Amino acid sequence: MKIDCRHVWQHISSYIDGDVDAVLRTEIDRHLEHCEICSAVLDSTRNVVVLMADDRVFEIPRGFSERLHRRLDAVLATGPGVD
Repeated sequence: MKIDCRHVWQHISSYIDGDVDAVLRTEIDRHLEHCEICSAVLDSTRNVVVLMADDRVFEIPRGFSERLHRRLDAVLATGPGVD
């Protein structure tokens, strides 16, 4: 099984939670060894989990969610830089 960035992104939460099967975990680990983008996504996602568990309140800039979703949609639709 050969996976690409999109597969990693689809399973990133389950990977962090330890809820992926051993074969998929091995493939994700192998992918992360050479993919700086997915490694950054993994680190960022882990940071978000830590921040969400924090009791402090953070104010997100107006329009952030919309910009984030537009950016993610664009990357997933076009795939430049995604291997």
